[in-house]
Amino acid sequence: MYELIGKFFILLGLGFDFLGCLGLVRFPDAYSRLQASTKTVTLGTCSILFGTFLITGFSVAGIKCLLLIIFLILVSPTASGALAKASYKSGVALWEKSACDEYKDANRKTSE
Repeated sequence: MYELIGKFFILLGLGFDFLGCLGLVRFPDAYSRLQASTKTVTLGTCSILFGTFLITGFSVAGIKCLLLIIFLILVSPTASGALAKASYKSGVALWEKSACDEYKDANRKTSE
């Protein structure tokens, strides 16, 4: 039973990874692509690791999968936020059809 549920989570993770790869190809600017890659890692890879944990159980490999899930959930959003802020500060342009630039507005309010 756990093996069937594990395979379901692995397929679900592969689906998230596929959609994230499509987002990397289709999205117009670096910031949108960064969000797609973060969702891919967080949802896709963590689902694959959880499915692997369900299949292997509480073995050495299973516990490593759980530790990797915790690590990815903590590090991936933090790293993508740092990359987005660094790219903005280094001058990477937003897509020309972007509705707003909230970071620019936030910096303007703090400097006044």
